[in-house]
Amino acid sequence: MQQNRASTFLNKHPTMRLKPIVVKLLPNFLLARFGVNFGISKFAFDKKLDVKNDIKVKYGFSGELLELFVNNKNQVVHKWHHYIPIYEKYFARFRGRKIRFLEIGVSKGGSLQMWRNYFGEEAIIFGIDIDPKCAQFNGQAGQVRIGSQDDPIFLESVINEMGGVDLILDDGSHHMDHIQITLNYLFPKLSDGGSYMIEDLHTAYWKNYGGGYRAKSNFFGVIFDLVDDMHRWYHLNKVKRPSISNNCASIHIHDSIVVIEKDRVFAPTHSEIS
Repeated sequence: MQQNRASTFLNKHPTMRLKPIVVKLLPNFLLARFGVNFGISKFAFDKKLDVKNDIKVKYGFSGELLELFVNNKNQVVHKWHHYIPIYEKYFARFRGRKIRFLEIGVSKGGSLQMWRNYFGEEAIIFGIDIDPKCAQFNGQAGQVRIGSQDDPIFLESVINEMGGVDLILDDGSHHMDHIQITLNYLFPKLSDGGSYMIEDLHTAYWKNYGGGYRAKSNFFGVIFDLVDDMHRWYHLNKVKRPSISNNCASIHIHDSIVVIEKDRVFAPTHSEIS
């Protein structure tokens, strides 16, 4: 009876903030229904410990990108430790080339600085952010343009200025609607052989970012649609996201990161040879 009353209350007041004492008393299934999340503060690394050693020991990674991350100066860069080897896995092939790289979300400017050092001076690097304060970073490690990631007109102007795009990293609002709108518009603009990475997708499980566990709005639902589309040859159902799946060569899922690689896609065929 007490649980039923609590459920009724939560259903009637979905936007009410729970006080910490209430959070401690409610069972997890009710907290989940209410969309409670505890943010990322509990995952913060102890500042007394060695960041470089943590990444080397846990992930067996000691590449140059790790050095650039741990030795970053001036502008602040904030990254989850397990992202560093993932970046290397998918971005290394773009080094030494005059690539066109777009980062969605400039924040404190440190990420663009890290990418400049990683990709080199020949790379065309742009960052976009909705916060006007980020304009202060324009011309430092890359070009910064102020606008919203869910504005196709703004996005088109940036891509045109870049002369196209080969690599996209979405580290923007992390809101489900924004992620999907941006992907739908930018993926078709991506060059063949390019990669589209979306990070911080733990927000897909948070209601205040438009997500939720197994919610229809959870971005991983889009990924599941793409998986079905990739296997359209083997079922009779309608292709759900052709603007992406028609040129989706592969999908890679990591903790809080999805990478969608673009290339020409051909109907499968097989041979028997003796």
